[in-house]
Amino acid sequence: MKLLTLFMGMQLGLSAQALANTPPQPPIAEVRPYTVSSAHGERQDPYYWLRDDSRSNPEVIAYLEAENSYYQAYQEPYSALVEELTAELIGRIQQDDSTVPYVIGDYLYSSRVEAGKEYAIYVRTPVAGGEEEIILDVNTLAAGHAYFQVANWSVSPDQNKLAYLEDTSGRRQYQLRVKDLTTGALLPDTMTGLSSSLAWSADSQHLFVVENDPVTLLSTKVYRHQLGSAPEQRALVYQEQDNSFYMGVGNTRDRNFVVIGVSSTVSDEVRVLDARQPKGEFQLIAPRQRDFKYSVDHNAGRWIINTDWDAPNYRLMTVAHTKIGNREHWQELLAHDEQVFVQSFVAFDNYLAINERSNGLRRIRFLSWDKPEESHFVESDEPAYVMWFSANPETNSNWLRYGYTSLSTPASVYEVHMATGERRLLKEAEIPGGFDRSNYRTERVWVPVAGEVTIPVSLLYHKDFKQNGSAALYQMAYGSYGISMDPGFNANILSLVDRGFVYAIAHIRGGQEMGRQWYEDGKLLNKHNTFTDYIAVTDYLVKQQYVAGDKVFGMGGSAGGLLMGAVANMAPEKYLGLVAHVPFVDVVTTMLDESLPLTTNEYDEWGNPNEKQYYDYMLSYSPYDQVRKQAYPALFVTTGFHDSQVQYFEPAKWVAKLRTMNTSNQPILFRTTMEAGHGGRSGRFARVGQTAEEYAFILDLLQRQQP
Repeated sequence: MKLLTLFMGMQLGLSAQALANTPPQPPIAEVRPYTVSSAHGERQDPYYWLRDDSRSNPEVIAYLEAENSYYQAYQEPYSALVEELTAELIGRIQQDDSTVPYVIGDYLYSSRVEAGKEYAIYVRTPVAGGEEEIILDVNTLAAGHAYFQVANWSVSPDQNKLAYLEDTSGRRQYQLRVKDLTTGALLPDTMTGLSSSLAWSADSQHLFVVENDPVTLLSTKVYRHQLGSAPEQRALVYQEQDNSFYMGVGNTRDRNFVVIGVSSTVSDEVRVLDARQPKGEFQLIAPRQRDFKYSVDHNAGRWIINTDWDAPNYRLMTVAHTKIGNREHWQELLAHDEQVFVQSFVAFDNYLAINERSNGLRRIRFLSWDKPEESHFVESDEPAYVMWFSANPETNSNWLRYGYTSLSTPASVYEVHMATGERRLLKEAEIPGGFDRSNYRTERVWVPVAGEVTIPVSLLYHKDFKQNGSAALYQMAYGSYGISMDPGFNANILSLVDRGFVYAIAHIRGGQEMGRQWYEDGKLLNKHNTFTDYIAVTDYLVKQQYVAGDKVFGMGGSAGGLLMGAVANMAPEKYLGLVAHVPFVDVVTTMLDESLPLTTNEYDEWGNPNEKQYYDYMLSYSPYDQVRKQAYPALFVTTGFHDSQVQYFEPAKWVAKLRTMNTSNQPILFRTTMEAGHGGRSGRFARVGQTAEEYAFILDLLQRQQP
């Protein structure tokens, strides 16, 4: 109780100090000896006690609340700016909006949001004409919950039932619900502790779901549930024994098959089942093998396969359904190209569309099955852009629907006729609040680093920007898992750009912007490249006078938060402030603990610390372990108490250690959202409030720097 009393007094003190207009004092976490043991050495972790898997320890909760109180007291002097930014960001949200309808069977499906409401409403109308039907109003479902998410939903083949998966904590542990669309009633069929994937049988009487391990949260078992039966009568149809694999279930686009996919960083395996025979046996497309990845879809009796087999940037293959089980039967459809990374594909009855990366940009091309040697690119009106597949549920269409955006073009939905090339704009996101794209300029620069490597960087700035070394910089990146940070439109960032900032997306190694090797060069024993790339981009933008060296801010989340932690340790003097959202900062301790979610799945991303070379290498950059006595920049760190991806105690421990080692007078702020998980708050307006807090933190720091 001594610690709890200390925190209670601290919170009261913070309030008094705020009223007296004196700087609040941050909480200092108690040091408690704890040894983290491994085969390669022992490490002391004095803040390990902040880990509470039950999330009920009053001392831990008191500490987090004390941190929140300190943050609120620090923010109080610029709280009006937070309110101003919140109103500004909300002002760019189209209050009443809807998606472009798409056809599935006899209905047109779409969703909409309404003024003042946080969540989407999913609707459908008969293709033949008739009244709109609300199939799911998430606002109604979310009533009474501090957090609510519908992670996935799927209409049955007979279109009379809707299955969906909901989460009320942010932990990403979902509960199955099934709604009878003919009566509007919820059926008694429900299960808990599931992942977010599901699939239907062709008779609309069976659902396939994935159960998570209750401790590690790994997806481990696939069940078949017959509607109307008790949950305990569900049938186990597959169990994954290797805890380094993720697992999901779904239907092919033509709905002819149920697909179980298991995936690790370097290996995939797919099993398929005729959806007309839900109680049949799943068949392998091809057995798993290390350093062999593939994904599939089905069309017209054949499987289309995207694979890295003898093709680092992937190629497309095909095989008849009657010959699955051995990849030696696969036939090449699209050859490997060292300069082009094949991202994904959509197979139609008459055409094949391919989403690929070339020179760091995502583009789309398509070909006809009659003349596969001839392909055509979807045109773009800008030199730098992003294209991706939109909703294309019907395989018999000759129209391909795709999304398009750039740093200055709001997200748009187009369709292109694959026979004639005709393009039609179906919808461009409306940005209220006076947005005018002519006020902004975009640029792509290439930053040289070691050897012949150059890092692409996407820039956005106001038309009045002068390249004279006076602007502030907001630089973001991710750089892990092969996830690419595409230069898409972000209405929120206009609040900084309109205030004179340069917005930079650093496409650093560890992503996949420049192909598969770009990813390989930023993981495992190459991970330091991710951090040095980011710092090199900062140096370049300062040297080329895009920005001022004393007005530099960085932001990253999750693995991007790891990036921020590494940068803070390696080059603190180059940044005025860093923002780390839900940061993965305690790399070695987490990767040694197989009871934590994601650990075993990610040995091929970070390395297995049970092997000495990886232990030593991870230790060399782990932000928590590398904190040392030095002057750190200002830090704004966030987490979600129920985060299942990066546990809240990682950033909590990191901040506690930083507080004792930081020799600068810059603030270190830690904000825990007690009712959310990895993705933050669930409502569209609530999320905007979090962004406003981040931007206000940055702008206040900048203001304090002014003479």
